[in-house]
Amino acid sequence: MKNILLIILTAIVFTSCSSAVRFSSANTTKYEDNNAEVVTVMYGKASYYGTEFDGRSTANGETFSNREYTAAHKSLPFGSMVKVTNLVNNKSVVVRINDRGPYVAGRVIDISRKAAEELDMIRAGVIDVKIELLK
Repeated sequence: MKNILLIILTAIVFTSCSSAVRFSSANTTKYEDNNAEVVTVMYGKASYYGTEFDGRSTANGETFSNREYTAAHKSLPFGSMVKVTNLVNNKSVVVRINDRGPYVAGRVIDISRKAAEELDMIRAGVIDVKIELLK
């Protein structure tokens, strides 16, 4: 009986000292819309994350990377896939929502630098976009 209690106590101590599991989106490849059904369409201004956000935790617990196709939106559910289209050049990219924001008036979505490069918006910084929530 003492051995069993000792084993249980040891297991509790070791598991309580272990670090928490962290989520990380390992997807650095481009998402495709593959003619996905559009659920909702929104319009607004998009910006992209600065380099100072690399390595920080996102609102869903992932570690942010500017080399992935992700984005922040104030209310769309985490994991939502959205197609973001630059209204000036009609280039588009599909990103996954994994963070909250943007917290700048007038902006509706913040995207990773990788996605911003696809939209050719690096020089402009902020652009007008169409956002399509995909099913």
